[in-house]
Amino acid sequence: MSTRSVRLDEEAENALEEIVNCTGMSISDAIKQGLVAYRQIAMETVTKQPAEFFKKFDLGKGGYSIGDARQSKLLLKEKIRSKRPKKA
Repeated sequence: MSTRSVRLDEEAENALEEIVNCTGMSISDAIKQGLVAYRQIAMETVTKQPAEFFKKFDLGKGGYSIGDARQSKLLLKEKIRSKRPKKA
């Protein structure tokens, strides 16, 4: 077990004080439980790919790509070909 020194801003200090007053927990126990609870959220965030993060945004008309960036040159060529008038 180790000892840590942590600086809290006013918002975090107020939250900690409220938790301690409402629950009767010690400061140490409140911080420990907060870390354990946050661990699951942090691990889920770490395993997400950037594409998953951006999927939740509604980019509106024209804001969606036509494919992966790795294939951008090929996809661009195909898109341009599809826009050209057909030869008779």
